[in-house]
Amino acid sequence: MSTPRDRTRVAPKILLTGVNGQVGWELRRTLGALGEVVALDSRMLDLTDGAAIRDAVRAMVPDIIVNPAAYTAVDKAESEPERAHALNATAPGVLAEEAARCDALLIHFSTDYVFDGSGVMPWCEGDAAGPLNVYGATKHAGEVAIAAAGCRHLIFRTSWVYGARGSNFLRTMRRLLRERPELKIVDDQIGAPTWCRDLAEATAQVLAQVSLADRAQNNARWGTYHMTNAGETSWYGFAEAIRALDTFDATVMPASLVPIPGSDYPTPARRPLNSRLNNDRLEQAFGLRLRDWREALTLCMEA
Repeated sequence: MSTPRDRTRVAPKILLTGVNGQVGWELRRTLGALGEVVALDSRMLDLTDGAAIRDAVRAMVPDIIVNPAAYTAVDKAESEPERAHALNATAPGVLAEEAARCDALLIHFSTDYVFDGSGVMPWCEGDAAGPLNVYGATKHAGEVAIAAAGCRHLIFRTSWVYGARGSNFLRTMRRLLRERPELKIVDDQIGAPTWCRDLAEATAQVLAQVSLADRAQNNARWGTYHMTNAGETSWYGFAEAIRALDTFDATVMPASLVPIPGSDYPTPARRPLNSRLNNDRLEQAFGLRLRDWREALTLCMEA
């Protein structure tokens, strides 16, 4: 049985997974102003172990569960589908079941890769999913599992996440610009680079607007939202912006950039050509629209 919730506490208790990831690290900082954050990394909570997840939630009885943890190695997922499914589909489903059991709100992060990338229009939340790879398929399965559990939930789909920590396109480009004379970068996949700090701060702003006690106020708000920095570019455009904003030692000649089609850079996992996400629903429900990706990148690199 779950430990009874302490109804006398004012500040909500927040269970945060994946705290060592780039989004999780930023969420630990932003969520601290909203309540008591219990932050767990993979050593403290093995998300491939369903029983361990249930034990952790039942021992803590959180008011809010925030789950940025995921298997994000897109190409590696093609050869490790079971592990990707365990982390991206099974674990969110278990968290959702436990959230329903203890009447907690679940915040979960998903991806533009749930779509097939056709067309040129930004994807809306209600558009049909059609993932092209294992990563996208497992993330979509996680969304389905959360909805099936019947808990109060907010799923934030985002795209092309980067930051000053962890493994991401920004850090890879800064390293390669110093190591190679030329870089060939895909120019026909379009999306919105999203700074993990903006993602975390927007999540905290959403939670600050949500009254956990007032069900009538919030029932229409639960569900899936798109949350990315504004604007769009290609990976080549993203790389160009990084190169222009970077500072190089006088002894370094930064690599030249060459745009190429994705077909010239084959990878184990297929990538969608159109990763644009429509953020209108987020603005309509919570009055939030993230800053332009160029401004965010400038601030990230200055920081």
